[in-house]
Amino acid sequence: MKRLLTLAASAIVLGSAPVTAQDVVIFNAKLVLGDGSDPIDDGVVVVEDGKVVYAGTSDGRSFETDQAVDAQGGWVTPGLFAAVTTLGLSDVGAVSESNDQSPGSAPFSAALDTAPIVNPNSQHILVHRAAGITRAATTTMPSGSIFAGQGAIIDLDGDSDPVTGERAFQMVALGESGARLSGGSRASAHVLFRAALREAQALTGARGTPQTTEISIDDEVLLGRFDAEALVPVVTGAQKLFVAVDRASDIRAVLALRDDFPRLNLVLVGAGEGWLVADAIAAAGVPVIADALDDLPESFEVLAATQSNIGRMTRAGVQVAISANSGENPRNVSQAAGNLVALGRIPGAAGLSWGQAFAAISSVPAAISGFEGEAGILAAGSFGDVVIWNGDPLEVGSIPTRVYIGGVAQSLENHQSRLRDRYRDLDESDLPKAYDW
Repeated sequence: MKRLLTLAASAIVLGSAPVTAQDVVIFNAKLVLGDGSDPIDDGVVVVEDGKVVYAGTSDGRSFETDQAVDAQGGWVTPGLFAAVTTLGLSDVGAVSESNDQSPGSAPFSAALDTAPIVNPNSQHILVHRAAGITRAATTTMPSGSIFAGQGAIIDLDGDSDPVTGERAFQMVALGESGARLSGGSRASAHVLFRAALREAQALTGARGTPQTTEISIDDEVLLGRFDAEALVPVVTGAQKLFVAVDRASDIRAVLALRDDFPRLNLVLVGAGEGWLVADAIAAAGVPVIADALDDLPESFEVLAATQSNIGRMTRAGVQVAISANSGENPRNVSQAAGNLVALGRIPGAAGLSWGQAFAAISSVPAAISGFEGEAGILAAGSFGDVVIWNGDPLEVGSIPTRVYIGGVAQSLENHQSRLRDRYRDLDESDLPKAYDW
């Protein structure tokens, strides 16, 4: 039964959150909207039927709600959005039977579809949900071909249907990885890539859909039919094209693809030397998903690596989201964002403000992935993904105390938390823990 909650400066209302509750008011919060703005004191967020209906200052408003949660002045944010991950595609990376991340010997490439293979019960999903990540862009990785296949947008609520958006983007590797996968040279990678796009163009009809006739080009067909058809949404701009590339010259070559394929909906992934060509990226209106912690020339394509890369691209007007160094462990994005805030205090370095850094792990990657205004943000109509923290979410020691996805309170228990609790008691008089079952 719903009850009326009037929010005032002196209000003290506590509610225990049933797991299946859909309507909730979280008040007395240090509220982060996720849009790049500063946190709001005495903030309130209202979720009804799985969607946010209000987020802002309390202003003595009244709401009917199933449950009221007093944040007691603590941090409340939208759920984090992790870009370019492998969440849900493996449990134990070293066990091939449980690892679907790299289909190296598959007969298909661009046609590979991540959506049907996401495991909502993967421990990786449970662990990252406990870290405040509520949605993610997940994909297999380029292994047998420069094309990784079609990635999906997933939620981490653990129900039987984790896919929020299927075939949301195509992933392709150029640069050093693309060269290795296509014969040992960047030249071969670019020829293969352009030939594949031309084959997809040949399949594009007046309505931009695959045609049933044979490909009508004179060149030798390099892709199978399913792979060529999978690239049709890419050349028509209906599907985002995530291009993994780092070197400045490689970035220029990717931007130049629009001369021949003007409808490509490009997203740069990596862009380790992006700051060198930031003005060109900004002029092209191409967003970037970059690692915040790259600061060493670990390969020949990132000789100009600097931790100021994201800050300099942002200053040039590039839309930049933060990724973690490994798609397998994106929960580190909050630490990476916090590092960029600290970097901004160093003379001569280029970091981000607190609001910019948080947006770069919430609303910005959501927008880049096709969910602008829906995920990674607290605004009327957005998903009811809300996280309550025990401290500043960009501080490495802070952890979520409650996580809601689509307005539903989530369990924060996972394999790692159970191991922590199991071995917390070190009383030597106990039998070895393996015998406690």
